[in-house]
Amino acid sequence: MSETQPEVQPGFFQSVREDVRATFERDPAATSWVEVLFCYPGLQAVWAHHLIHWLWNQRLHFVARLLSQWVRFWTGVEIHPGAIIGRRLLIDHGMGVVIGETSIVGDDCTIYQGCTLGGTGKEKGKRHPTILDNVTIGAGARILGNITIGENSRVGAGSVVLRDIPDNSTVVGVPGHIVLRDGKRVVITDPKEISDPLSEVIIRLAEEVRDLRHRVAEHNHEDCGPDPDLGLEEKIPSAASTAVPPAR
Repeated sequence: MSETQPEVQPGFFQSVREDVRATFERDPAATSWVEVLFCYPGLQAVWAHHLIHWLWNQRLHFVARLLSQWVRFWTGVEIHPGAIIGRRLLIDHGMGVVIGETSIVGDDCTIYQGCTLGGTGKEKGKRHPTILDNVTIGAGARILGNITIGENSRVGAGSVVLRDIPDNSTVVGVPGHIVLRDGKRVVITDPKEISDPLSEVIIRLAEEVRDLRHRVAEHNHEDCGPDPDLGLEEKIPSAASTAVPPAR
């Protein structure tokens, strides 16, 4: 989806043909056009969304929401009528997929079952993710808040993404962190880069333990020995370097 100039959207039947072709390209289980047309609920949900989104834009909000809930019951896929969906989106299997009201999904994206494009609170305005072109989101992933997933990126199954992801990246984990970018391995040298609250608590506890060890050794006039390698050497100065020099 181009941000510089509006793209002419295809008609409904052209869109269906594009979606079917994209399904054959990305899903090796697809064997025939008839199977794809009648047995792929993710595609049926997307096709229904075209009509429902048009109704939403005509301010027929109740009708649009009512139809979206019927589609949710029929397909297991919940797409809010206000969401903006690009071309050739494949929702594979589909059951449990939720796409929030202000979500934007670009062209040629693939979303697997159980994914959520959701919000993080009760804020108004843009509160759901923007997924740029050619992004693959693994099963059970959660992408939350007004964040952007860059083009050609991949989100691992079960990941929880809470911040922007640049183009050409692979994200895994809870919370999600980048492990590949532009085809190169990303090595995390600082545990705080993962932005995991539990990791931050463990780091603070490690700092307290180190400080206590040095204080006890200093009080007993003993050598506390080398500190265990906790990856904190550059952040936490030793007790000897922080001790107040004796007055002369």
